Amino acid sequence: MSEVFEGYERQYCELSANLSKKCTAAAAISGEQKKQKVSDIRGGLENAEELIRKMDLEARSLQSNVKAMLLAKLREYKSDLNNLKSEVKRIASGNLNPDDRDQLLESGMADALTASTNQRSRLMMTTERLNQSSDRVKDSRRTMLETEELGVSILQDLHSQRQALLHANNTLHGVDDNIGKSKKILTAMSRRMNRNKWIIGIIVTVLIVAVVIVLYFKLVK
Repeated sequence: MSEVFEGYERQYCELSANLSKKCTAAAAISGEQKKQKVSDIRGGLENAEELIRKMDLEARSLQSNVKAMLLAKLREYKSDLNNLKSEVKRIASGNLNPDDRDQLLESGMADALTASTNQRSRLMMTTERLNQSSDRVKDSRRTMLETEELGVSILQDLHSQRQALLHANNTLHGVDDNIGKSKKILTAMSRRMNRNKWIIGIIVTVLIVAVVIVLYFKLVK
């Protein structure tokens, strides 16, 4: 149900009960006090009509299933307001005899009692709905906080994993650099070994040639 409608409804119930009490009080007095009281009641009736118009606009802006239920409530409030208007007219006419006045007082007290009972039940229902809404808001907030904490934990884990990956990447770059240096060293060593092989080969060849020449001259002599 719309919280806006519930707010208007609560205001109307309080205003209706207050107007019923004022009508009962106005029926028991006369003169200027009565006129002043009736004027005050009529001002309250205008406020009540304004609240009903606001409730009607709010109800018609909602979904069809909710709108039907709220419009049914609104018909009850309009009937209650019409009864209050009729009662104010009777009080303002000033042509009440004692029996009618007593009947009006009894009727006013009964209406006030009924309005107070209805108001109490409506306020209890409204309070219960508000408490349920408050509990749902608290549950949603708790869920949001838990989700936020989970999100922070996941972000922290991702940050740690990112740092680990960066460290591993730096390590791999270091290993790659070391491998490159080792490859260069091995290549240089291989070239040096090949050069040494050629030098040794040349030396061995020279020695063999020298030996052959020496033996040749010895044999010739």
